[in-house]
Amino acid sequence: MKLTHPFSIAMIAGLIAAIASIFLHAGAQGKAATQAGAEEFPSAIFAGGCFWCVEADFDKLDGVIETTSGYTGGTSVNPTYKTHSKQGHLEAVKVVYDPDLVSYDELVDFFVHHIDPTDAGGQFCDRGYSYTTAIFYQSEQERITVEAQFAQIEASQVLPGPLVTKVTEAAPFYAAEGYHQDYYLKNATRYNFYRRSCGRDRRIDDVWGGKGQS
Repeated sequence: MKLTHPFSIAMIAGLIAAIASIFLHAGAQGKAATQAGAEEFPSAIFAGGCFWCVEADFDKLDGVIETTSGYTGGTSVNPTYKTHSKQGHLEAVKVVYDPDLVSYDELVDFFVHHIDPTDAGGQFCDRGYSYTTAIFYQSEQERITVEAQFAQIEASQVLPGPLVTKVTEAAPFYAAEGYHQDYYLKNATRYNFYRRSCGRDRRIDDVWGGKGQS
């Protein structure tokens, strides 16, 4: 039976809107609670080109509690999307994780297999310094962990070129504007089109011989 009566249509539309509002409110409360609890856990900072993609990748990894897109490594405070590249910042993601579920070593391995660590000029279709790759260590042990992994990768000769991802001491991290956070969820159609057209996943498979995306 078709619903053509204006009152019936209005009732259904109102019910759908009410249900959507309930779910959105619950989701917002859940995320706020997660963010509040995230302060108790360690974090790691990675720059892997487009921070939307890095955030989306890490959110799939068990043990990751929270991801935040942002800027780091530059010469200014409080950079913005419009100013960060001119001020020497990289697009980066701060990853909060539960060390009982995922180790820092595993985070590094996951990250490296989701980028092209042989590209010194950017990542995929995004070119320029702000899209280059780096791991920002926050302790001497983290630096040792990263360098040990990189040595193993280079010794394996699995990559088609030298590994150029920088290993550098952490600098102040500045969260990006709100519309960048969870972009892959808020704007799924645009994000998926961008990721496909940028060739990120195809290149990762080429670089790692089909062993990327692990």
